[in-house]
Amino acid sequence: MSSAAVDRTATPAEAQRLRRRRRVNPALWFVAPFGVAFALFFLLPIGYAVYESLFKTSSSGLGLSAPTRSFVGLENYGDALSSSDFRSSIGRVLLFGLIQVPVMILLATILALILESGRVHFKSFFRVSYFLPYGVPGVIASLLWGFLYVPATSPIVEVLGHVGVHADFLSSDTVLGSIVNIVTWEFAGYNMLILIAALQGIPDELYEAARVDGAGSFRIAWHIKLPLLRPSIILATVFTIIGTLQLFAEPLVLKPLSTAINSSYTPNLSAYNQAFSNDNYSLAAAEAVIVAVIAFALSFGFLRIVNRKGRSAW
Repeated sequence: MSSAAVDRTATPAEAQRLRRRRRVNPALWFVAPFGVAFALFFLLPIGYAVYESLFKTSSSGLGLSAPTRSFVGLENYGDALSSSDFRSSIGRVLLFGLIQVPVMILLATILALILESGRVHFKSFFRVSYFLPYGVPGVIASLLWGFLYVPATSPIVEVLGHVGVHADFLSSDTVLGSIVNIVTWEFAGYNMLILIAALQGIPDELYEAARVDGAGSFRIAWHIKLPLLRPSIILATVFTIIGTLQLFAEPLVLKPLSTAINSSYTPNLSAYNQAFSNDNYSLAAAEAVIVAVIAFALSFGFLRIVNRKGRSAW
């Protein structure tokens, strides 16, 4: 029997339910794969980390008996926040963000504006060249720059030594800046491409009208390009804020090369060592949740601030 015949024999309410079911089901089939993947690879790990952080595993005696697992509530969070090393790692990564975020966004914006200025030859070559470091894994990038930081293998240190400058890129005063340099080298090209894509979406008529009014390249960039780039700059800034709190591979690779980097240099490095060196998975989960909460708070707070300023500007 055809669906039209079923609609004729069904009551009006049943026919309406059948039509609604036919409208909803196809959409659900399209959304379902993403929903399943989102739940399995995003919500479930977060939920398990929160669950794990509420328990503590301890062994009694000489460790011959089976370890006991007990519910401790927020005790692991208290232990993490009471640790001076972990608090220092949070402060260190926040300082890293204060340096890294402005440097990254400013450099990416300048590169995007230069490459889309219309006065640069071989644009494709420079785009690929600037983007290429993003394809290098963080571990490999840290190894490459590590050879340039170690005095025994660094041509930079050798050249500076010949001119009377003693450079130590891995000391306690400079190692954070050295990591900033590595991360900027890795991700500036990625953020640049985001901004270039936004610039290419600006209609050429706006530029032509500005030139007719006598505007030069600088005024066009300042009064047309930058205001229209604002949403993309905000997006790149949020990505960079989240990325700074995920700092892990670079200090882990540079740790054998510098005495200034310890096992809790960053929050992620601290959680890693708590889990795989100290076998304290519950404390590691608590530290990971704290980092996630900080990342959410900073990203949400930044979006609130810029959106409020944007509305007030209008």
